[in-house]
Amino acid sequence: MSGIAQRIADIRSTLPAGTELVAVSKFHPAESIAEAYDAGQRVFGESRVQELIAKRQALSGRDGIRWHFIGHLQTNKVRALVGQADLIESIDSERLLDAVDRESLRAGTISRVLLQVHVAAEETKFGFSPDELLGFFTRRDFERLKAVHICGLMGMATNTDDWTRVADDFRLVAALRDRILTIAPDLRGFDTLSMGMSDDYPLAIAAGSTMVRVGTAIFGQRDYHKP
Repeated sequence: MSGIAQRIADIRSTLPAGTELVAVSKFHPAESIAEAYDAGQRVFGESRVQELIAKRQALSGRDGIRWHFIGHLQTNKVRALVGQADLIESIDSERLLDAVDRESLRAGTISRVLLQVHVAAEETKFGFSPDELLGFFTRRDFERLKAVHICGLMGMATNTDDWTRVADDFRLVAALRDRILTIAPDLRGFDTLSMGMSDDYPLAIAAGSTMVRVGTAIFGQRDYHKP
């Protein structure tokens, strides 16, 4: 068994039944993704639109492979991404949500998305504030969407060694998901909670995460200087 295959097996052994593993393959070559695919991994996460499209094309012959977009999405890249990602996890504003809806309608496709909620202490992270998110569903603004299906929430914890704070952040995202379902109980397919990365995914699972995004623990350190 290869190193990547062994690491995937080790991580999967820690995941509860029904928890989806997204292998964060950004900045890693297609060859490493193919190795993970051969080990049974099917879902991969990318953070740059052109990189996702290029890898999707390079690995198009592999049945069942799925691509998640997990990075900050600029509105001028929406048209290129629509139809390429099986799930856009990082919808961080109503403006971006509306742009994805327009482009999906134009392309004749339905885009599956998660709404990114900002609960971390860092100002640099993107996302809806909890109040913005609750207001969106209280006003039932989701009803205006024509070509987008909101599948749930995505959140990132504060980048800190204070694991109590990290756990609290994850619990807050999970509580927001539950509150939204109380506000709009008629929502269908709003069942995904994407939380947790290589260092903190066990805490995310304890808080109720249904999808974890793990990169370094599978592929090793990334080359951030890759063009």
